[in-house]
Amino acid sequence: MNAEEIVSKVLYRDALMLVIDKPAGLPVHPGPKGGETLTHHLDGLRFGLPRRPEAAHRLDKETSGCLILGRHAKAIARLNELFKRNEIDKVYWAVVEGGPESGEGEIDLALAPKSPDRGWWMKADPKGQPSLTKWRVLGRSEGLALLELRPITGRTHQLRVHCAASGFPILGDPIYGTAPRFGGPGLHLHARSVTVPLYPKKAPITVQAPVPEHMREQVQACGIDPLG
Repeated sequence: MNAEEIVSKVLYRDALMLVIDKPAGLPVHPGPKGGETLTHHLDGLRFGLPRRPEAAHRLDKETSGCLILGRHAKAIARLNELFKRNEIDKVYWAVVEGGPESGEGEIDLALAPKSPDRGWWMKADPKGQPSLTKWRVLGRSEGLALLELRPITGRTHQLRVHCAASGFPILGDPIYGTAPRFGGPGLHLHARSVTVPLYPKKAPITVQAPVPEHMREQVQACGIDPLG
């Protein structure tokens, strides 16, 4: 990805914050295996400021969509405080296998690491950290459902584990679902929108990311226009 391409991913920009449409497959931060990450491209998003922006939260490598960046230290501190107080509303779209019987509900399952050697690998565990996800069905097709997911807490892999533990794993999930490790359809989990009450005397800022190409066919099959 070059500088022009990363700039093309900007969905929103003001003096404090950027929101970009993170591509699926691009890690936000460097990992032990190295390779390309979003961090390598942040200098292209300075837009005249002396320092590059920093991610205010995380998205899984294979999750696409809205990622919030703070443009300087004060902005990052403000965003961190909003996240800490759960004042930023995050909406995800997920195509899941099967699907819940009812139209809406919540998943209240505590989560804990499955292995001490791999802290990112999670499981439902009553002794773990409290974790809550609200969901509603947006559409259905044969053997699949499109869900709107709202994570009230922000645990590692929360949406993926919650869906799998509830009997409807996210399509394309090779860790918690049924997808093969390689060559699968890609994780059908997309950070659709964020709403950020960034300025105390102004209305909250809502930003929406378009449905990624690898999810469009199944989103449309569930009766929702992926380009809408």
